[in-house]
Amino acid sequence: METSSAAPTAAPQAATAAPHRAEAEAPADAPAAPAASPPRSLSPSRAADFMRCPLLYRFRVIDRLPEKPSEAAVRGTLVHAVLERLFDAPAAERTAPRARDLLPGQWERLRESRPEVAELFADDPDGARLARWLEEAERLVERWFTLEDPTRLEPVEREFTVETELESGLRLRGIIDRVDVAPTGEVRIVDYKTGRAPRPQYAEEALFQMKFYALVVWRLKRVLPRRLQLVYLGSGDVVTYDPVPADLQRVERKLLALWEAIAQATATGEWRPRRGRLCDWCDHQDRCPEFGGTPPPYPLPVPPPAPAPAPHTAE
Repeated sequence: METSSAAPTAAPQAATAAPHRAEAEAPADAPAAPAASPPRSLSPSRAADFMRCPLLYRFRVIDRLPEKPSEAAVRGTLVHAVLERLFDAPAAERTAPRARDLLPGQWERLRESRPEVAELFADDPDGARLARWLEEAERLVERWFTLEDPTRLEPVEREFTVETELESGLRLRGIIDRVDVAPTGEVRIVDYKTGRAPRPQYAEEALFQMKFYALVVWRLKRVLPRRLQLVYLGSGDVVTYDPVPADLQRVERKLLALWEAIAQATATGEWRPRRGRLCDWCDHQDRCPEFGGTPPPYPLPVPPPAPAPAPHTAE
């Protein structure tokens, strides 16, 4: 789908400027955790957290426990920043060498905005591990040029914050990597993944994120995105999906059910752990009952249990 540099009226509009991705999607990385408060909105990543492990959702959203940055996650943030900034250049200058040249400056900006990422290489005095890490980021950026041609793209949005409230009152929000609009007005939502494409049995999890974005755009602007596109830089795959209204209606029903479950857990303080394939990489094993840990005290008020009814006595 070729794109136009002028956004037609069908293109979604952001209500606010897009914040840094780390701020919007990973508040647990903030140096000072704010006071606990009940959840007020749902994003794709937090919805995925709750489906994967309700206790993990609690730790990230309510307790806001800090998490150590990982090399893979920070590399993903760096690559996203490079691909976003590349579109600042005129179309003819969006080349692989220019993208490579952006890496050092974007890495420095990332270190300034998130000083904790420097801890990743605190035990790397000669810089060898950092050099290998940056080389891998460079390879991911270069691979993108084999999958898409940025000289033929004019995104109408990059790192685009979207937010809408459903009729139920549920507020949905997220950040879309790129929005393209064709001259005919068709909208394409694009998301970059620095990992490998998942095996078929796990593909639906990634598509759920894209359908979430499509639902927000559809409800916000009454425009059904024509195509959802996942670009996997780790494996060099491009996965596309063309949604229909019934798809997004099912996603909406699923999100409403998730929000009801989250509200119930918030009110009762019962956040059950769920062991899964990603537990080995979780920062919270020492607090998780599945691994012999104990969660911190629940920081929100929980109403006392209702008193048991008085036993009936025969007259």
